Amino acid sequence: MTRSLQAVAYRRPSVLESAAGGQLLGLETSRGATPTGVKDHPQFFAGFLTSPQVVSAALLAVADVAAARYYQQQLRASLDPVVTGNGDRLRFESFSGCCGVYARLDVLEPGLDGGEVGHGTTNVDVNNPLREALSRIGSDDPLHLRVGPEELAVTTLDGPVVEKKVPLPDRWLRGFAEAQVIAAGFDLRAELPAADAVRFLRALPRGGARAASTGPRWVVPSGKTLRPTTRAVPGAVCLPGPERLIALQRVLRHATALRVYGPAVTGGAAATASAWEVVLPGMRLTLTLSPDSSRGFSGEGGVLDALATDEAAEDAELISVLLAWEPRVDVADLASASGLTPERVRAALIRLGTSGRVGYDTAEAAYFHRELPYDAERVERHNPRLRSARALVAAGAVALDGALGTVTAEDGHVHRVRDEAGVLSCSCLWWAKYRGGRGPCKHALAVRMVRRGDAAAERDMARVEADAR
Repeated sequence: MTRSLQAVAYRRPSVLESAAGGQLLGLETSRGATPTGVKDHPQFFAGFLTSPQVVSAALLAVADVAAARYYQQQLRASLDPVVTGNGDRLRFESFSGCCGVYARLDVLEPGLDGGEVGHGTTNVDVNNPLREALSRIGSDDPLHLRVGPEELAVTTLDGPVVEKKVPLPDRWLRGFAEAQVIAAGFDLRAELPAADAVRFLRALPRGGARAASTGPRWVVPSGKTLRPTTRAVPGAVCLPGPERLIALQRVLRHATALRVYGPAVTGGAAATASAWEVVLPGMRLTLTLSPDSSRGFSGEGGVLDALATDEAAEDAELISVLLAWEPRVDVADLASASGLTPERVRAALIRLGTSGRVGYDTAEAAYFHRELPYDAERVERHNPRLRSARALVAAGAVALDGALGTVTAEDGHVHRVRDEAGVLSCSCLWWAKYRGGRGPCKHALAVRMVRRGDAAAERDMARVEADAR
Protein backbone atom coordinates (compact mmCIF):
# COMPACT_ATOMS: atom_id res chain seq x y z
CA MET A 1 0.00 0.00 0.00
CA THR A 2 1.44 3.34 -1.09
CA ARG A 3 1.93 5.63 1.89
CA SER A 4 3.30 9.09 2.50
CA LEU A 5 3.49 11.45 5.45
CA GLN A 6 1.51 14.67 5.49
CA ALA A 7 2.61 17.40 7.89
CA VAL A 8 -0.38 18.69 9.84
CA ALA A 9 0.51 21.75 11.92
CA TYR A 10 -1.59 23.32 14.68
CA ARG A 11 -0.86 26.46 16.70
CA ARG A 12 -1.45 24.47 19.88
CA PRO A 13 -3.22 21.24 20.88
CA SER A 14 -7.01 21.24 20.96
CA VAL A 15 -8.13 21.58 24.57
CA LEU A 16 -11.17 21.67 26.82
CA GLU A 17 -10.68 24.37 29.46
CA SER A 18 -12.66 26.29 32.05
CA ALA A 19 -13.98 29.70 31.01
CA ALA A 20 -16.34 32.34 32.35
CA GLY A 21 -19.85 30.91 32.44
CA GLY A 22 -18.91 27.36 31.52
CA GLN A 23 -16.27 25.51 29.53
CA LEU A 24 -14.54 26.24 26.25
CA LEU A 25 -13.86 23.51 23.69
CA GLY A 26 -11.13 24.84 21.39
CA LEU A 27 -10.64 22.67 18.33
CA GLU A 28 -7.46 23.74 16.57
CA THR A 29 -7.38 23.76 12.79
CA SER A 30 -4.56 23.08 10.36
CA ARG A 31 -3.93 24.55 6.92
CA GLY A 32 -7.16 24.44 4.93
CA ALA A 33 -9.21 25.72 2.01
CA THR A 34 -11.62 28.68 2.33
CA PRO A 35 -13.59 30.81 -0.15
CA THR A 36 -10.75 33.37 -0.08
CA GLY A 37 -8.02 30.80 -0.68
CA VAL A 38 -5.83 28.56 1.44
CA LYS A 39 -5.29 29.73 5.04
CA ASP A 40 -2.97 28.34 7.68
CA HIS A 41 -5.48 28.17 10.56
CA PRO A 42 -9.01 29.14 9.47
CA GLN A 43 -11.80 29.70 11.99
CA PHE A 44 -15.19 28.25 11.13
CA PHE A 45 -17.26 28.81 14.28
CA ALA A 46 -17.32 30.44 17.69
CA GLY A 47 -20.49 29.98 19.72
CA PHE A 48 -22.38 27.66 22.05
CA LEU A 49 -23.57 24.10 21.56
CA THR A 50 -27.19 23.37 22.43
CA SER A 51 -26.42 19.77 23.44
CA PRO A 52 -22.85 19.71 24.80
CA GLN A 53 -22.81 16.14 26.05
CA VAL A 54 -24.27 14.81 22.79
CA VAL A 55 -21.73 16.66 20.64
CA SER A 56 -18.89 15.47 22.88
CA ALA A 57 -19.95 11.83 22.56
CA ALA A 58 -20.48 12.12 18.81
CA LEU A 59 -17.07 13.77 18.28
CA LEU A 60 -15.48 10.92 20.22
CA ALA A 61 -17.27 8.43 17.94
CA VAL A 62 -15.79 10.12 14.85
CA ALA A 63 -12.36 10.09 16.53
CA ASP A 64 -12.84 6.41 17.41
CA VAL A 65 -13.24 5.56 13.72
CA ALA A 66 -10.23 7.70 12.76
CA ALA A 67 -8.06 5.75 15.21
CA ALA A 68 -9.46 2.29 14.43
CA ARG A 69 -8.62 -0.61 12.21
CA TYR A 70 -11.47 -3.10 11.98
CA TYR A 71 -9.35 -5.44 9.85
CA GLN A 72 -5.83 -6.45 10.97
CA GLN A 73 -6.59 -4.77 14.27
CA GLN A 74 -3.05 -4.98 15.61
CA LEU A 75 -2.14 -1.94 13.52
CA ARG A 76 -3.32 1.49 14.67
CA ALA A 77 -4.38 4.42 12.53
CA SER A 78 -3.88 8.10 13.29
CA LEU A 79 -5.66 10.29 10.77
CA ASP A 80 -7.02 13.53 12.25
CA PRO A 81 -10.71 14.13 11.43
CA VAL A 82 -11.65 16.63 8.73
CA VAL A 83 -13.97 19.55 9.56
CA THR A 84 -16.02 21.49 7.00
CA GLY A 85 -17.98 24.68 7.57
CA ASN A 86 -20.95 24.82 5.19
CA GLY A 87 -22.51 28.10 6.33
CA ASP A 88 -25.38 26.50 8.26
CA ARG A 89 -23.67 23.43 9.75
CA LEU A 90 -20.38 21.86 10.76
CA ARG A 91 -19.38 18.48 9.37
CA PHE A 92 -16.73 16.27 10.99
CA GLU A 93 -15.50 13.33 8.88
CA SER A 94 -13.06 10.48 9.34
CA PHE A 95 -12.04 7.19 7.77
CA SER A 96 -10.85 4.07 9.54
CA GLY A 97 -7.27 2.95 9.04
CA CYS A 98 -8.46 -0.16 7.18
CA CYS A 99 -10.50 2.02 4.82
CA GLY A 100 -13.70 0.09 5.50
CA VAL A 101 -15.68 2.57 7.67
CA TYR A 102 -16.51 6.18 6.86
CA ALA A 103 -17.87 8.33 9.71
CA ARG A 104 -19.52 11.75 9.50
CA LEU A 105 -21.04 13.95 12.20
CA ASP A 106 -23.30 16.73 10.92
CA VAL A 107 -23.90 19.36 13.61
CA LEU A 108 -26.91 21.14 12.15
CA GLU A 109 -28.22 24.64 12.74
CA PRO A 110 -30.44 23.63 15.72
CA GLY A 111 -27.32 22.20 17.42
CA LEU A 112 -25.46 25.52 17.24
CA ASP A 113 -26.33 28.58 19.30
CA GLY A 114 -24.90 31.97 18.41
CA GLY A 115 -22.05 32.73 16.06
CA GLU A 116 -21.96 32.33 12.31
CA VAL A 117 -20.66 29.18 10.64
CA GLY A 118 -17.86 29.91 8.18
CA HIS A 119 -16.97 28.13 4.97
CA GLY A 120 -13.99 25.88 4.32
CA THR A 121 -12.33 22.55 5.08
CA THR A 122 -9.30 21.52 7.11
CA ASN A 123 -8.02 18.90 9.56
CA VAL A 124 -8.83 19.32 13.24
CA ASP A 125 -6.70 18.13 16.15
CA VAL A 126 -8.34 15.53 18.41
CA ASN A 127 -5.61 14.40 20.82
CA ASN A 128 -5.73 11.88 23.67
CA PRO A 129 -5.97 14.42 26.55
CA LEU A 130 -8.88 16.08 24.73
CA ARG A 131 -10.62 12.74 24.30
CA GLU A 132 -10.38 12.10 28.04
CA ALA A 133 -11.75 15.56 28.81
CA LEU A 134 -14.67 15.17 26.38
CA SER A 135 -15.67 11.90 28.00
CA ARG A 136 -16.24 13.78 31.29
CA ILE A 137 -18.62 16.44 29.89
CA GLY A 138 -21.79 16.60 32.02
CA SER A 139 -25.27 17.14 30.64
CA ASP A 140 -25.69 20.53 32.36
CA ASP A 141 -22.28 21.97 31.49
CA PRO A 142 -22.53 25.03 29.20
CA LEU A 143 -20.04 24.51 26.40
CA HIS A 144 -18.62 27.13 24.09
CA LEU A 145 -17.17 25.71 20.87
CA ARG A 146 -14.43 27.39 18.90
CA VAL A 147 -13.35 25.73 15.65
CA GLY A 148 -10.12 27.49 14.74
CA PRO A 149 -7.99 29.99 16.66
CA GLU A 150 -9.32 33.20 18.14
CA GLU A 151 -8.65 36.24 15.99
CA LEU A 152 -6.15 37.71 18.47
CA ALA A 153 -4.49 34.36 18.94
CA VAL A 154 -3.57 34.28 15.28
CA THR A 155 -1.19 37.18 15.73
CA THR A 156 -0.23 37.11 19.43
CA LEU A 157 -0.09 33.44 20.43
CA ASP A 158 3.45 32.48 21.43
CA GLY A 159 4.93 29.07 21.96
CA PRO A 160 5.86 26.14 19.73
CA VAL A 161 3.75 25.02 16.80
CA VAL A 162 2.30 21.54 17.25
CA GLU A 163 3.11 19.45 14.21
CA LYS A 164 2.02 15.89 13.48
CA LYS A 165 3.30 13.63 10.76
CA VAL A 166 0.12 11.90 9.62
CA PRO A 167 0.43 8.70 7.56
CA LEU A 168 -1.64 9.21 4.43
CA PRO A 169 -2.17 5.95 2.49
CA ASP A 170 -3.53 6.35 -1.02
CA ARG A 171 -6.27 3.88 -0.08
CA TRP A 172 -7.74 6.41 2.34
CA LEU A 173 -7.89 9.08 -0.33
CA ARG A 174 -9.53 6.69 -2.79
CA GLY A 175 -11.88 5.61 0.00
CA PHE A 176 -13.27 9.12 0.45
CA ALA A 177 -13.99 9.19 -3.28
CA GLU A 178 -15.55 5.73 -3.51
CA ALA A 179 -17.72 6.16 -0.40
CA GLN A 180 -19.59 9.15 -1.83
CA VAL A 181 -20.15 7.39 -5.18
CA ILE A 182 -21.57 4.31 -3.47
CA ALA A 183 -23.72 6.33 -1.04
CA ALA A 184 -25.30 8.20 -3.95
CA GLY A 185 -26.97 4.91 -4.90
CA PHE A 186 -28.56 4.43 -1.45
CA ASP A 187 -32.17 4.99 -0.45
CA LEU A 188 -33.77 5.03 2.99
CA ARG A 189 -34.68 1.41 3.78
CA ALA A 190 -35.78 1.56 7.42
CA GLU A 191 -36.31 3.97 10.31
CA LEU A 192 -36.48 2.78 13.91
CA PRO A 193 -37.72 4.86 16.86
CA ALA A 194 -35.32 5.48 19.73
CA ALA A 195 -36.12 2.55 22.02
CA ASP A 196 -36.13 -0.02 19.21
CA ALA A 197 -32.97 1.47 17.69
CA VAL A 198 -31.09 1.21 20.98
CA ARG A 199 -32.31 -2.35 21.54
CA PHE A 200 -31.22 -3.43 18.06
CA LEU A 201 -27.77 -1.80 18.16
CA ARG A 202 -26.95 -3.01 21.66
CA ALA A 203 -27.69 -6.58 20.60
CA LEU A 204 -25.02 -6.48 17.86
CA PRO A 205 -21.66 -8.22 18.43
CA ARG A 206 -19.04 -5.90 19.92
CA GLY A 207 -15.99 -7.24 18.07
CA GLY A 208 -13.39 -9.97 18.13
CA ALA A 209 -12.14 -12.41 15.53
CA ARG A 210 -15.19 -14.65 15.80
CA ALA A 211 -17.58 -11.79 15.08
CA ALA A 212 -15.48 -10.63 12.15
CA SER A 213 -15.36 -14.09 10.59
CA THR A 214 -19.10 -14.72 10.42
CA GLY A 215 -19.41 -12.88 7.08
CA PRO A 216 -22.08 -10.41 5.97
CA ARG A 217 -25.46 -10.39 7.63
CA TRP A 218 -28.77 -9.19 6.26
CA VAL A 219 -31.64 -7.48 8.04
CA VAL A 220 -35.14 -6.71 6.84
CA PRO A 221 -37.61 -4.15 8.26
CA SER A 222 -40.22 -5.76 10.46
CA GLY A 223 -42.61 -3.47 12.31
CA LYS A 224 -40.55 -1.05 14.39
CA THR A 225 -37.37 -3.09 14.29
CA LEU A 226 -35.03 -4.98 11.97
CA ARG A 227 -35.26 -8.74 11.72
CA PRO A 228 -32.20 -10.79 10.74
CA THR A 229 -32.45 -12.91 7.62
CA THR A 230 -30.05 -15.53 6.30
CA ARG A 231 -29.95 -14.17 2.74
CA ALA A 232 -30.66 -11.16 0.61
CA VAL A 233 -34.37 -10.69 -0.09
CA PRO A 234 -36.15 -7.71 -1.66
CA GLY A 235 -36.16 -4.84 0.83
CA ALA A 236 -33.26 -6.25 2.88
CA VAL A 237 -30.20 -4.26 3.95
CA CYS A 238 -26.74 -5.73 4.25
CA LEU A 239 -25.04 -5.43 7.64
CA PRO A 240 -21.44 -6.38 6.79
CA GLY A 241 -19.21 -6.72 9.81
CA PRO A 242 -21.77 -5.54 12.41
CA GLU A 243 -19.00 -5.15 15.00
CA ARG A 244 -17.87 -2.11 12.97
CA LEU A 245 -20.85 -0.15 14.32
CA ILE A 246 -19.25 -0.19 17.78
CA ALA A 247 -18.56 3.58 17.61
CA LEU A 248 -22.33 4.22 17.71
CA GLN A 249 -22.45 2.84 21.27
CA ARG A 250 -21.13 6.21 22.53
CA VAL A 251 -24.31 8.06 21.48
CA LEU A 252 -27.08 5.50 21.98
CA ARG A 253 -28.51 7.06 25.14
CA HIS A 254 -29.01 10.32 23.21
CA ALA A 255 -30.50 8.73 20.07
CA THR A 256 -33.96 9.74 18.87
CA ALA A 257 -34.05 7.39 15.85
CA LEU A 258 -31.98 5.09 13.65
CA ARG A 259 -32.15 5.35 9.86
CA VAL A 260 -30.70 2.69 7.59
CA TYR A 261 -29.73 3.27 3.96
CA GLY A 262 -28.68 0.87 1.23
CA PRO A 263 -29.10 -0.03 -2.43
CA ALA A 264 -32.02 -1.99 -3.80
CA VAL A 265 -31.27 -5.72 -3.67
CA THR A 266 -32.81 -8.80 -5.20
CA GLY A 267 -32.81 -12.37 -4.00
CA GLY A 268 -29.33 -13.87 -3.85
CA ALA A 269 -27.54 -10.53 -4.17
CA ALA A 270 -23.91 -10.27 -3.08
CA ALA A 271 -22.90 -8.28 0.00
CA THR A 272 -23.28 -4.52 -0.36
CA ALA A 273 -22.29 -1.38 1.51
CA SER A 274 -24.81 0.33 3.79
CA ALA A 275 -25.13 3.48 5.90
CA TRP A 276 -26.33 3.63 9.52
CA GLU A 277 -27.45 7.03 10.78
CA VAL A 278 -28.21 7.79 14.42
CA VAL A 279 -30.45 10.85 14.73
CA LEU A 280 -29.44 13.04 17.68
CA PRO A 281 -30.74 16.37 19.04
CA GLY A 282 -29.61 18.94 16.48
CA MET A 283 -27.23 16.60 14.68
CA ARG A 284 -26.73 13.29 12.85
CA LEU A 285 -23.98 10.67 13.17
CA THR A 286 -23.58 8.34 10.18
CA LEU A 287 -21.33 5.31 9.71
CA THR A 288 -21.02 3.88 6.19
CA LEU A 289 -19.73 0.31 6.03
CA SER A 290 -17.90 -1.31 3.11
CA PRO A 291 -19.31 -4.65 1.83
CA ASP A 292 -16.91 -6.66 4.00
CA SER A 293 -14.65 -6.06 7.00
CA SER A 294 -11.61 -7.09 4.94
CA ARG A 295 -12.69 -5.03 1.94
CA GLY A 296 -11.95 -1.32 1.95
CA PHE A 297 -13.85 1.25 -0.08
CA SER A 298 -10.71 2.07 -2.04
CA GLY A 299 -11.03 -0.92 -4.37
CA GLU A 300 -14.70 -0.62 -5.26
CA GLY A 301 -14.07 1.01 -8.66
CA GLY A 302 -17.17 3.22 -8.73
CA VAL A 303 -15.18 6.26 -9.86
CA LEU A 304 -13.23 4.64 -12.70
CA ASP A 305 -15.61 5.46 -15.55
CA ALA A 306 -15.70 9.13 -14.53
CA LEU A 307 -11.90 9.25 -14.28
CA ALA A 308 -11.48 7.62 -17.67
CA THR A 309 -13.27 10.27 -19.74
CA ASP A 310 -11.83 13.61 -20.78
CA GLU A 311 -15.36 15.01 -21.03
CA ALA A 312 -15.95 14.51 -17.30
CA ALA A 313 -12.59 16.18 -16.56
CA GLU A 314 -13.57 19.25 -18.59
CA ASP A 315 -17.06 19.33 -17.06
CA ALA A 316 -15.57 19.03 -13.57
CA GLU A 317 -13.47 22.14 -14.14
CA LEU A 318 -16.63 24.07 -15.06
CA ILE A 319 -18.72 22.72 -12.17
CA SER A 320 -15.94 23.40 -9.64
CA VAL A 321 -16.17 27.11 -10.44
CA LEU A 322 -19.89 27.06 -9.61
CA LEU A 323 -19.53 25.35 -6.23
CA ALA A 324 -19.76 27.72 -3.27
CA TRP A 325 -19.44 25.53 -0.14
CA GLU A 326 -23.15 24.73 -0.28
CA PRO A 327 -24.49 22.26 2.31
CA ARG A 328 -26.69 20.90 -0.48
CA VAL A 329 -25.47 20.80 -4.07
CA ASP A 330 -28.52 20.94 -6.35
CA VAL A 331 -27.84 19.03 -9.58
CA ALA A 332 -30.68 20.77 -11.45
CA ASP A 333 -29.37 24.23 -10.50
CA LEU A 334 -25.85 23.29 -11.60
CA ALA A 335 -27.20 21.92 -14.88
CA SER A 336 -29.04 25.19 -15.52
CA ALA A 337 -26.06 27.35 -14.61
CA SER A 338 -23.52 25.29 -16.58
CA GLY A 339 -25.57 24.35 -19.60
CA LEU A 340 -24.75 20.68 -19.04
CA THR A 341 -27.21 17.82 -18.76
CA PRO A 342 -27.96 16.48 -15.25
CA GLU A 343 -26.15 13.26 -16.21
CA ARG A 344 -22.99 15.15 -17.12
CA VAL A 345 -23.24 17.20 -13.91
CA ARG A 346 -23.42 14.00 -11.85
CA ALA A 347 -20.41 12.57 -13.70
CA ALA A 348 -18.53 15.82 -13.02
CA LEU A 349 -19.44 15.62 -9.32
CA ILE A 350 -18.10 12.06 -9.19
CA ARG A 351 -14.90 13.33 -10.78
CA LEU A 352 -14.67 16.13 -8.20
CA GLY A 353 -15.34 13.58 -5.48
CA THR A 354 -12.18 11.68 -6.43
CA SER A 355 -10.14 14.62 -5.13
CA GLY A 356 -12.33 15.11 -2.06
CA ARG A 357 -14.08 18.21 -3.37
CA VAL A 358 -17.62 16.90 -2.81
CA GLY A 359 -19.21 14.42 -0.43
CA TYR A 360 -22.66 12.83 -0.33
CA ASP A 361 -25.23 13.17 2.45
CA THR A 362 -27.59 10.18 2.47
CA ALA A 363 -30.03 11.90 4.86
CA GLU A 364 -30.65 14.70 2.37
CA ALA A 365 -29.94 12.67 -0.79
CA ALA A 366 -27.63 15.45 -1.96
CA TYR A 367 -23.98 16.21 -2.57
CA PHE A 368 -22.21 18.84 -0.46
CA HIS A 369 -19.13 20.93 -1.18
CA ARG A 370 -15.89 20.51 0.73
CA GLU A 371 -12.20 20.64 -0.13
CA LEU A 372 -10.05 17.94 1.41
CA PRO A 373 -6.48 19.20 1.94
CA TYR A 374 -4.94 16.62 -0.37
CA ASP A 375 -3.34 16.57 -3.82
CA ALA A 376 -6.24 16.75 -6.29
CA GLU A 377 -4.61 14.44 -8.87
CA ARG A 378 -3.27 11.87 -6.44
CA VAL A 379 -6.24 9.49 -6.49
CA GLU A 380 -6.17 9.21 -10.27
CA ARG A 381 -2.38 8.89 -10.40
CA HIS A 382 -2.31 6.00 -7.93
CA ASN A 383 -5.36 4.04 -9.14
CA PRO A 384 -3.83 0.81 -10.47
CA ARG A 385 -6.69 -0.25 -12.76
CA LEU A 386 -6.86 3.19 -14.33
CA ARG A 387 -3.10 3.29 -14.87
CA SER A 388 -3.15 -0.18 -16.43
CA ALA A 389 -6.05 0.71 -18.74
CA ARG A 390 -4.29 3.85 -19.95
CA ALA A 391 -1.14 1.79 -20.59
CA LEU A 392 -3.12 -0.74 -22.66
CA VAL A 393 -4.62 2.06 -24.76
CA ALA A 394 -1.23 3.73 -25.23
CA ALA A 395 0.27 0.39 -26.34
CA GLY A 396 -2.44 -0.05 -29.01
CA ALA A 397 -3.62 -3.25 -27.33
CA VAL A 398 -7.34 -2.60 -27.94
CA ALA A 399 -9.19 -3.62 -31.11
CA LEU A 400 -12.90 -2.84 -31.60
CA ASP A 401 -15.38 -4.91 -33.61
CA GLY A 402 -18.98 -3.80 -33.07
CA ALA A 403 -20.22 -4.97 -29.67
CA LEU A 404 -16.99 -6.90 -29.15
CA GLY A 405 -13.61 -5.54 -28.13
CA THR A 406 -10.43 -7.54 -27.77
CA VAL A 407 -7.55 -6.54 -25.52
CA THR A 408 -4.11 -8.08 -25.74
CA ALA A 409 -2.72 -7.96 -22.20
CA GLU A 410 0.90 -7.45 -21.22
CA ASP A 411 1.43 -11.21 -20.92
CA GLY A 412 0.12 -11.84 -24.44
CA HIS A 413 -3.26 -13.24 -23.39
CA VAL A 414 -6.22 -11.96 -25.41
CA HIS A 415 -9.32 -10.94 -23.41
CA ARG A 416 -12.71 -10.44 -25.00
CA VAL A 417 -14.89 -7.56 -23.79
CA ARG A 418 -18.58 -7.71 -24.72
CA ASP A 419 -21.17 -4.94 -24.60
CA GLU A 420 -24.51 -6.19 -23.31
CA ALA A 421 -27.00 -3.32 -23.10
CA GLY A 422 -24.29 -0.85 -22.16
CA VAL A 423 -22.69 -3.14 -19.55
CA LEU A 424 -19.22 -4.34 -20.45
CA SER A 425 -18.29 -7.88 -19.44
CA CYS A 426 -14.89 -9.50 -19.88
CA SER A 427 -13.35 -12.96 -20.17
CA CYS A 428 -10.64 -12.13 -17.59
CA LEU A 429 -10.33 -13.56 -14.07
CA TRP A 430 -11.24 -10.19 -12.47
CA TRP A 431 -14.65 -10.22 -14.13
CA ALA A 432 -15.17 -13.91 -13.33
CA LYS A 433 -14.51 -13.17 -9.64
CA TYR A 434 -16.45 -9.93 -9.14
CA ARG A 435 -18.95 -9.86 -12.07
CA GLY A 436 -18.79 -6.07 -12.14
CA GLY A 437 -19.42 -5.73 -8.42
CA ARG A 438 -16.21 -3.76 -7.93
CA GLY A 439 -16.31 -1.62 -11.05
CA PRO A 440 -14.87 -2.39 -14.49
CA CYS A 441 -11.74 -4.44 -15.03
CA LYS A 442 -8.77 -2.78 -16.74
CA HIS A 443 -9.66 -4.40 -20.08
CA ALA A 444 -13.26 -3.13 -20.09
CA LEU A 445 -12.01 0.27 -18.97
CA ALA A 446 -9.51 0.35 -21.85
CA VAL A 447 -12.24 -0.58 -24.36
CA ARG A 448 -14.48 2.19 -23.01
CA MET A 449 -11.64 4.70 -23.32
CA VAL A 450 -11.01 3.75 -26.95
CA ARG A 451 -14.71 3.90 -27.78
CA ARG A 452 -15.03 7.34 -26.29
CA GLY A 453 -11.93 8.44 -28.16
CA ASP A 454 -13.38 7.18 -31.46
CA ALA A 455 -16.70 8.87 -30.74
CA ALA A 456 -14.94 12.14 -29.95
CA ALA A 457 -12.92 11.86 -33.17
CA GLU A 458 -16.11 11.28 -35.15
CA ARG A 459 -17.73 14.34 -33.56
CA ASP A 460 -14.67 16.44 -34.35
CA MET A 461 -14.69 15.24 -37.99
CA ALA A 462 -18.40 15.99 -38.35
CA ARG A 463 -17.82 19.45 -36.93
CA VAL A 464 -14.99 20.07 -39.43
CA GLU A 465 -17.16 18.90 -42.34
CA ALA A 466 -20.05 21.08 -41.19
CA ASP A 467 -17.76 24.12 -40.95
CA ALA A 468 -16.43 23.38 -44.45
CA ARG A 469 -19.96 23.39 -45.87
